[in-house]
Amino acid sequence: MTQHTVIIGGTAGIGLAAARLLAAEGHRVTVAGRDADRLKQAVDEIAGGERVKGRVASMTDRASLDAFFQESGTIDHLVVTAPGTGCPGTLAELDLTTLDEAFGSKFLGAAHAIQAALPHLAKTGSITLVSAGSAQAALPGTAGLAAVNGAVETLVPTLALELAPIRVNCVSPGVVDTSWWNRVVPADQRDSVLTDLTAGTPAGRAGRPEEIADVIALLVRNSFMTGTVIPVDGGMRLKG
Repeated sequence: MTQHTVIIGGTAGIGLAAARLLAAEGHRVTVAGRDADRLKQAVDEIAGGERVKGRVASMTDRASLDAFFQESGTIDHLVVTAPGTGCPGTLAELDLTTLDEAFGSKFLGAAHAIQAALPHLAKTGSITLVSAGSAQAALPGTAGLAAVNGAVETLVPTLALELAPIRVNCVSPGVVDTSWWNRVVPADQRDSVLTDLTAGTPAGRAGRPEEIADVIALLVRNSFMTGTVIPVDGGMRLKG
């Protein structure tokens, strides 16, 4: 039977790569995004024909999420990849309103997406969240990012128990070359920042969205995995 997978934040980067891979594996994929034009472009890019649909919804707008899932019908898997607003910087210098916004967009957004999805999610299905390696790597200048992504990760084992037999897992990417960096780094510094951040890691480079999507697909596919946070960070957490 064809599996129906919803991907929140599937119009770019990791989410788009996951949508493309799962569609290629035969899933019926519904992609959610805030911008109708970007949503159409993403759906057109994914080779899947009638198996791929796009609907406008935002994790910061509960009414739009409720309407989205009502229109989407029964789903087998929920994947939440939306990266949130971000809040880089040391805590001493951080504008705490940006930290509040980051919690609202990523942590509370994920919680709203899960709540809205549950009435429509098959009991044999799964929820896969995406956090970030900042939660597991003590990197100066990432206190806010670590807090937000750590909060996402701490949801996982408890939800795996609360929602069983629905499976709940999380992928924790390291530095990945996506458009997210355009929000936090000037364009002319982007390449050098990625190089500096990954210098000295075992992989020695930034990750690709497709490499993160591959692990997302594993968690969607493997019915014996739950309560797990998987780092996919090129060994960044091992860096001294």
